[in-house]
Amino acid sequence: MWGSLGIILITAVFLTIRKRKRAGVTGFKSALTPICFFLIAFANILAYFFGFMGLLSWLISVLLFILAAHFTKFLPVATN
Repeated sequence: MWGSLGIILITAVFLTIRKRKRAGVTGFKSALTPICFFLIAFANILAYFFGFMGLLSWLISVLLFILAAHFTKFLPVATN
């Protein structure tokens, strides 16, 4: 199970990078929102794996979620 979660997370990171390149999106600030979301997933997997579920895990998740929400203002606006 842990191997499949790791493979899925790594695949999602590579797909996100490829999608950003195809769309021509550059810059570090616009990448911070997906980075924060991937860090939330990684932190929660580690917390579950090491039996460290609790207040610290929730605090890390909430702080990363707030950061991700804050950096959405740097995401490019889609034009159709």
